[in-house]
Amino acid sequence: MSYLLDTNHCSYIINGNPQVTDTLKSSSSVTIGISIITYAELLYMTEKSALKSQNLGAVQVFLSDVDLYFIDEETAIIYSRLKSSVFNYFAPQEKSKGRNFSIENLGFSDHDLWIAATAIQHNLTLVSADS
Repeated sequence: MSYLLDTNHCSYIINGNPQVTDTLKSSSSVTIGISIITYAELLYMTEKSALKSQNLGAVQVFLSDVDLYFIDEETAIIYSRLKSSVFNYFAPQEKSKGRNFSIENLGFSDHDLWIAATAIQHNLTLVSADS
């Protein structure tokens, strides 16, 4: 089975969360990947950290053990359809209310949708701590 991890789960692994790391160790046939968006979020977290070089090293070690998925034209097409579907399903149907409504009002970020689009494109199971 192949999984695409969100930023929270990457942090759990990097920080040695036993619940997550034990689950991974018990599954030898599991492939783990992250989106380039997740990688950028991890790098941003290291940039604002007091232990910048130490945390950057930990991210680089983590990255050496996972597959990295990039965004391309197909990802962009999936992203646009996904965002449109989510918006059309959950946003107010009345045009005047929908004009000032954003995807963030629904509890999603554009980053979340890019990561989900990457999972869809590569037929990966998305592992997310987002609700």
